[in-house]
Amino acid sequence: MAAPTPAALADILQYRFQDSDLLLQALTHASAVSDGSRATYQRLEFLGDRVLGLVIADILYEIFSDADEGELSRRLAALVRRETCADVAREIGLGRHIWLGDGEAQTGGRRKDAILGDVCEAVIGAIYLDGGMEAVREFIARNWASRLREVSPRLKDAKTSLQEWAHAQGHGQPVYRLLDRTGPDHAPVFRISVSLSGLDPAEATGTSKRFAEQAAAEAVLVREGAWKAGAGND
Repeated sequence: MAAPTPAALADILQYRFQDSDLLLQALTHASAVSDGSRATYQRLEFLGDRVLGLVIADILYEIFSDADEGELSRRLAALVRRETCADVAREIGLGRHIWLGDGEAQTGGRRKDAILGDVCEAVIGAIYLDGGMEAVREFIARNWASRLREVSPRLKDAKTSLQEWAHAQGHGQPVYRLLDRTGPDHAPVFRISVSLSGLDPAEATGTSKRFAEQAAAEAVLVREGAWKAGAGND
């Protein structure tokens, strides 16, 4: 596959790069350059993850002026998780522009949350380096706007909510197990399962054990009808 064309992305990103090589790097998966001839998105993903967290934290601090630290932290975790980034990537159509190797492309790489989420973060990192904080804040605010208030202001920590619900329903104490750890040291992915007496286990992934446990707990709560999907304890 040919490398992506920066001009084709100006409209969907609503940002025009001065340094097109940064955008190409943000869209380049390791499978496309196995010979090491071009830099891949991994370093930009690392940077973009931190920029996204800072910008979202700043926006939340502004718009939820009465929220305490716990609520702000829970909102932040939901908004910067890989699945959220992947959803943004799908909405703006990043998938078709990712430069993948043939094998990865044939196995559905353009639809995988892990790749879409990483590329979205890499694009954020690239915009930050190319245009600075104002440009990247505009990109994030525009693409996260509909999500900023989706999480209920009464949102509880998913693990706490699951423990309370499980005890009330007679399912005992949730048990969390680490199933797998993949990815490079700077961007690990943890796969966690949670088991409860009398229920099928649920699994989820996250960029830390804590995030993966929260996501697994949320998966059970949503599956059992205790929470609405994406809305928390509403």
